[in-house]
Amino acid sequence: MPERDRALGDAADQHTPRLTIGEVLAVLRDDFPDVTISKIRYLESEDLVHPQRTPSGYRKFSRADVSRLRYVLTAQRDHYLPLRVIKDHLDALDRGEPLPGTSAAAPPPPASTGEGEEAPLTPEQFARAAGLEPGQLADCVQFGLLSTDADGRHPAGDLPIARAAAGLARHGIEPRHLRVYRSAVEREAGLVEQLVAPVLRARSEEARTRATEKLTELAALSAQLHTALLETRLRDLLRP
Repeated sequence: MPERDRALGDAADQHTPRLTIGEVLAVLRDDFPDVTISKIRYLESEDLVHPQRTPSGYRKFSRADVSRLRYVLTAQRDHYLPLRVIKDHLDALDRGEPLPGTSAAAPPPPASTGEGEEAPLTPEQFARAAGLEPGQLADCVQFGLLSTDADGRHPAGDLPIARAAAGLARHGIEPRHLRVYRSAVEREAGLVEQLVAPVLRARSEEARTRATEKLTELAALSAQLHTALLETRLRDLLRP
């Protein structure tokens, strides 16, 4: 368990995980009726909470983990803070520092956002955050790498894709060349879907929890395999 978790809970508690993700959901739902298991997992993926794992891979949350989740959810709901700002706040608390200053006027809440997502960005904001030229951003949309909502805005969660596209563009690889990545991902996703779809349709919350955790593991293994195969192939280019 990372040392930073001491800020919002007793240090000894960090080594005594107590709650399953379903139990955490039950604890939080009275105050945060919209919270879901997938949102808790998303906050973990954003490095905002650090549950331990059992030998079989199940998450176990300490009291301090629950406190961190309450802090994040409250900051989102009451102050409309983006996750990157909330993470800065948590990091400051973990270091024993006062909270970083925030702007006097908080932005209005988004009308509707996806599960665990920050407010969508205009094309100008998104391109600036990703390091893309407007024309490159338009090409990414045209070739299916990125999408927009009905108002032409981009989900903040798509920034990692856009930043990767911007980095590749600096090496002369244009968005039109990246369609092969999209096609490969769609085939991988179809294979994974076949494995977990029957369980995801189950009515049992426990079954869906297991299926979602399996989905996360399969996604990580697929990414690991893709990276390993690509690195092996590129190493071949360096051989005499």
